[in-house]
Amino acid sequence: MGMGRPREFDAEVALDQAMEVFWRHGYEGATIAQLTEAMGINPPSLYACFGNKEGLLKAALDRYTKLRGAWMDEVVAAPTARDVAERMLIGIAEKQTDPANPPGCLLVQGGIATGTGSENVPFELAARRAQNEDQLRDRFVRAKAEGDLKPTSDPAALARYVSAVSVGMGVMASSGSDCEALRQVATVAVQAVEAQSADRA
Repeated sequence: MGMGRPREFDAEVALDQAMEVFWRHGYEGATIAQLTEAMGINPPSLYACFGNKEGLLKAALDRYTKLRGAWMDEVVAAPTARDVAERMLIGIAEKQTDPANPPGCLLVQGGIATGTGSENVPFELAARRAQNEDQLRDRFVRAKAEGDLKPTSDPAALARYVSAVSVGMGVMASSGSDCEALRQVATVAVQAVEAQSADRA
């Protein structure tokens, strides 16, 4: 039996292109025509490789999560809880308004205006965002154990707060807010985290 037809595209490059289309247009707004044009393939190749549009989104999210995961590792490596929040939120302000990237965050933008047949997409995106929140919570738990955060602090609530702020910043960026506007939000949020530091009265 002969070998199957070789793939005519580089999977990572194709996923990067699909990721950008979903990022700019959301899941519902991204058409198969836009996706295949950006990826440089035809619809049969897309379906053969990814199954369907939702399968392609999941593959693109895996790619995005991998790239973002490396950055999150740098974020949680910051020496204090305050520095973690600052590194994350100021980083988001800069990354999500960088002209080199689509505005906002794929994990927020990708789920906007999903309709019938794509009910699972918001849950898929929420699960990816929850991974970041879990990583923050674990880091804040350690900060509390090390005496960096007050004994009365709630690491889970603090992680949820920082995560919620990051999502809100993503919505702002996708709506046209500039870096300075996002940095102002980040600064206030960092002050809120700093207020939970053990060295604050």
